[in-house]
Amino acid sequence: MSFVAGAGSINIDLLFEGLPRIPNEGEELYSRGFSLQMGGGVSATLLNLAGLGVPVRIQTGLGNDMFSDFARRTFASFGVEPYNLADGTTGIPLNISAALLTPSDRTFVSYTDGLPMDDARIYENSRGAKIVQMGVGSLEAYRRLKADGAILVFDTGWDDAMSLETYREYLELADYYTPNQKEALKITGTDQPADAARVLTQFFDKVIVKLDKDGCLILEDGQERIIPNIPVVHRDSTGAGDAFLAGFLYGLYHDYSFAQSVLFGNITGGTCVTAVGCLTARLTEDELLDLAERYQPLLG
Repeated sequence: MSFVAGAGSINIDLLFEGLPRIPNEGEELYSRGFSLQMGGGVSATLLNLAGLGVPVRIQTGLGNDMFSDFARRTFASFGVEPYNLADGTTGIPLNISAALLTPSDRTFVSYTDGLPMDDARIYENSRGAKIVQMGVGSLEAYRRLKADGAILVFDTGWDDAMSLETYREYLELADYYTPNQKEALKITGTDQPADAARVLTQFFDKVIVKLDKDGCLILEDGQERIIPNIPVVHRDSTGAGDAFLAGFLYGLYHDYSFAQSVLFGNITGGTCVTAVGCLTARLTEDELLDLAERYQPLLG
């Protein structure tokens, strides 16, 4: 049976919702809401994907701490047994973040002891995958998986040092890259999403630039167009990019067209922002397909 694989650290978010502002040094403020949730990253993407009925293999780090126990319970609720890359290590191999949510933005304070990433283990655990979600690192594992026939989807997140040169090996290896607008402009050194998309055609036949609330700019066969987002009431953007990627991977896994896969991503990403947290507002496969049929006119 084919599956989708990925490796990366778990992010655990302590969400303080409804703060009027960030407290000053030495000051205490009370939030109007609080929750402990799985944060963004590979695990969030692949758990969203598992909820859509796609088999996944998540490789991550779990320790003996209370946050690892919470993560184990979250995986179990999705029917997913993760592959532990941190077995035998001490400390907290997860990224723990206190997220302060104000009306204008999100601010984080984070801690981790780090996750050991073993290319050989990642390759062995991922062998046979139809699709592999790529992150930064583990290039040798990705090269071997590409040679085996896996589709590689590169998702970076923000990096102050990102450029075409620093990420060239990943861009040349990947089949797809899914930057948001800020990341696309940074990595290409351009000022407009359309210009960034054209620069990325030196690596990809099919280009995506996520435009936040405005949907996605795609470039395919030399033709540029925007696939709009579905109409939603926005509450919190945490995990929206991971949810988008889950929908996009769902489309690729089931051999839908590129544009249809992007529409799936817009639907799952749009659903995510209607609640606080990465995994709070998510869809079943039937719900996704029903919404995709309703919003098919967005493809033009």
